[in-house]
Amino acid sequence: MLTNEQLDELREHLERAQNPLFYYDNDADGLCSFLILRRFLGRGKGVAVRSYPDLNENYVKKAKELKADYVFVLDKPVISRKFVEEFDKVGMPLVWIDHHDVEREDLSSFSNLFFYNPALNKEKSYEPVTYLSYKITERKEDIWLALIGCVADHYMPDFSEEFREMYPDLWAKNVKEPFDVYYKTEIGRIARSFNFGLKDSVTNVVQFQNFLISCRSPRDVFSELSGNQKFRKKYFDIKKKYDSLLGKAKEHVLEKFLFFSYSGELSISSDLSNELSYLFPNKIIIIAFIKGVTTNISLRGKKVRDIFEKVKKNMPELYGGGHEEAVGARIKSEDIEKFKELLLREI
Repeated sequence: MLTNEQLDELREHLERAQNPLFYYDNDADGLCSFLILRRFLGRGKGVAVRSYPDLNENYVKKAKELKADYVFVLDKPVISRKFVEEFDKVGMPLVWIDHHDVEREDLSSFSNLFFYNPALNKEKSYEPVTYLSYKITERKEDIWLALIGCVADHYMPDFSEEFREMYPDLWAKNVKEPFDVYYKTEIGRIARSFNFGLKDSVTNVVQFQNFLISCRSPRDVFSELSGNQKFRKKYFDIKKKYDSLLGKAKEHVLEKFLFFSYSGELSISSDLSNELSYLFPNKIIIIAFIKGVTTNISLRGKKVRDIFEKVKKNMPELYGGGHEEAVGARIKSEDIEKFKELLLREI
């Protein structure tokens, strides 16, 4: 967890920001982190970052267009040096809040960069950025957003019981683990819909996040309102395709692992790997999304990061990292068979 001093510093950064821009990772943890801080502050714009693995200089122009005076980066494990340099040139404060323990370039020489990550503290921890954002703001009316971001990132927060008491109709019996919430409850369905909603066009994502800023409760998300009409349509469209891919992936279950690859326009390897790891907890899950010359890979399972690091030693062109049981990676599509062979050897 961040220290009380760090939380105080972050509140001070937010209070100083008159026209902040929030860059957030393109998933439920990133989105909910932005929503919590934005609803607390009452000002600022949000940009979902779709570049992988880093937040690069192509996103800088958005801050210039919006005349931002402060930049916050939420839940991105890597930021490019050029991105930081562009803001350093104009002396704009850049506040980076993350929780990943990955290799990254040393950017400590930039005086405008303020980096907060509990994984780098003396007492290491890895709470989702949504959890950290909720601890910064402490607004009970946003507890549902905080819970969504946490369970979507496979983390059961210490306020889950408080949420259950506030919204018993959105909970379920025999909930013990984060993904029990994610896959067995109504608040979990809402959480999954956030990830699907982020796969829409940039214009519709902006409309969706603006709708969520105005929501008074989680029950508003699927209510038939004009502000969420496009989101609801996109959710049901993606859900249909997702269920089809999930069914196909289940056909590839073997004794120790599941390896499934697919192509197309819909990048949902992370969503698929999460649910498959929940359905098959004792297996290593590998989902590969092939798009042209590059392939994005999501890996889940016990000590999968250790397995991945061993493969990485024999494939210097392989990029990726993550948590102990959840890893994201990218390789050239032509190397996928080599990657599969090395990975299965380790498994």
